[in-house]
Amino acid sequence: MEKLIITVTCDSTMSYPSNPNNPTPRGLDAVAADYVRSVEAGASICHLHGPYTVDTKIQDDGTKLSDLDIPGWHKLRSGITDNVDAIIQYGIANGRFPQRKLLMEDQRPDMISTCFNAHDECFDYEPGNEPVELYAIHDREELREYCEITRRLGIKPEVEAFHYGGVWNAMRMMEKGLLDGPVWTTFFLGWKGGCWTPPTTQAMVYMADHCPPDFIWNTSVMDPVEQWKVLSAAIALGGHVRVGMEDNPFLTPGEYARNNAELVEKAVRIARDLGREIASPDEARAMLQIEKREPFLASA
Repeated sequence: MEKLIITVTCDSTMSYPSNPNNPTPRGLDAVAADYVRSVEAGASICHLHGPYTVDTKIQDDGTKLSDLDIPGWHKLRSGITDNVDAIIQYGIANGRFPQRKLLMEDQRPDMISTCFNAHDECFDYEPGNEPVELYAIHDREELREYCEITRRLGIKPEVEAFHYGGVWNAMRMMEKGLLDGPVWTTFFLGWKGGCWTPPTTQAMVYMADHCPPDFIWNTSVMDPVEQWKVLSAAIALGGHVRVGMEDNPFLTPGEYARNNAELVEKAVRIARDLGREIASPDEARAMLQIEKREPFLASA
């Protein structure tokens, strides 16, 4: 069985706004330091949320998405890569497409998260807090453009699949010669909204069993009770895992992790208990066919 690739995602502002240990309110330097600790603990991919704001209401085009502070993303990234070697994956797939194109052109991350199904998310994980709602279509013309831009810039897309339609759209792009393998796809289980898939091992196995041969699958679970059960099964079955305070800030239900590195450390312990070793960033690059970049300099 190949080594385990661990992705870490450190910002819980939308999902768990009451998390007292979320580094984001303490500023970009604190977030970068949490990523550095997480890589040292065993993560090889850093899923970044640079500064952003969310629309307060549905816009005239029917979307409700995020606006990105593009220079802030550069600062966060540099705060990580100046200290550790890591694969940098830009997140906020709910960001507006024109801004994300600028972000790719300006900063050329190793990877970029791309939602391959419609965005219909409801961040409603804490009773009593107003949920954050996000909506967009991400039609196949947009996905085609994502594939063309990422290929031109040497960026690896992360295929976000909140249900199996996301995998189908990626297969469609491959059939048209627009998306190259191996395809890195993440199953998003337990993420509330109209694209919800249950946070269960059965749902994960269904998604994994229907992936084509040239797909490498990863699992994110947004459910504090079920997450570690499902991720343990993913590790045992040869998949890869994503942990961090965005998905679940709890080591056990009700017990907050003090930092994101503790969540990575738990995934590492589970993997080693199951007899699986952890991939370094270079080993993850080899599996995903990502070229190691020179030190990053933004145009801004």
